[in-house]
Amino acid sequence: MSWLRRLFGDEPSRPSGPVDFLAEALALESAGDTSGATTSYRLALRDRPNDPKVLQNFAILLSKTGQPDEAIRHYRRALEADPSLAGAHYGIAFLLLKRSDVRGAVRHLEAFIATAPATGESARWVDHARVTLEQLRVREASMSASAGALESAILEP
Repeated sequence: MSWLRRLFGDEPSRPSGPVDFLAEALALESAGDTSGATTSYRLALRDRPNDPKVLQNFAILLSKTGQPDEAIRHYRRALEADPSLAGAHYGIAFLLLKRSDVRGAVRHLEAFIATAPATGESARWVDHARVTLEQLRVREASMSASAGALESAILEP
């Protein structure tokens, strides 16, 4: 009989201000409701289409739900709005790495390391980015050396 309570004013009133769709999306995502979270992120973007926090958090959800192309697109939009957004650099770097875009990944890992604070919780992610970047550089150097040796062998009679 909830409707009777509301009719006679016994039901607590709801806030009449605007809905914070970002907070709603984060809560739904936290509860495992990815479909509801997706809807709330889209509503948040309708209200604030260039909000880097909304774009970055939506990109994270898209990445988790196996939509890497959409995630990359949202990370890029977030970085257009705020180029110093460390989390977006980190997220896009690893998505690009999965696509074998090593140069793009290196660029974003370097930007992440340059913009992320190296203390507290983020220190773990900075260390991971540094290790990954070093591995990519070693692999790239080894591939360049192999290509140079192959070229020399081909050119020698």
